[in-house]
Amino acid sequence: MSEPTPLITADLVATDLVAADRDAATRQLIDLLAAAGRVTDADGFHADVRAREAQMATGMPGGIGLPHARSEHVTVPSLAVGRIPAGVDFGAPDGPATLIFLIAAPASGDAAHLRILAALARRLVHESFRSSLLAAGSADEIAAIITREVVVK
Repeated sequence: MSEPTPLITADLVATDLVAADRDAATRQLIDLLAAAGRVTDADGFHADVRAREAQMATGMPGGIGLPHARSEHVTVPSLAVGRIPAGVDFGAPDGPATLIFLIAAPASGDAAHLRILAALARRLVHESFRSSLLAAGSADEIAAIITREVVVK
């Protein structure tokens, strides 16, 4: 059996995103997923993410944006991460997000996105985890930290 596709790789990390709003920031992460062949239709997936955001804001305390969606345009469960130093509003009570985690999951199959969300949320409550991502010097380092720390069961 072949190795499963890793949840995140360095090419799915943007270390210095610049975006006017959460929609633009999310789109840049979607474009990384599309370039990596994990999303077949960037516009279609973006519409699915927007529909999910319209249901409920995905900002979390601690400067976190957590957009996510299941979509027929996603080929494998994936996580794209953006560090946005200027911050962008994801509707969190404590202000703008400086770390954005875009969870992309195929429409078919199990609730992989919920397992990813739960595993990520368990780590994001720890300030040390958020700090390590903000301080990381490269996309490779961010991907390695997440691969090591976020264990999806």
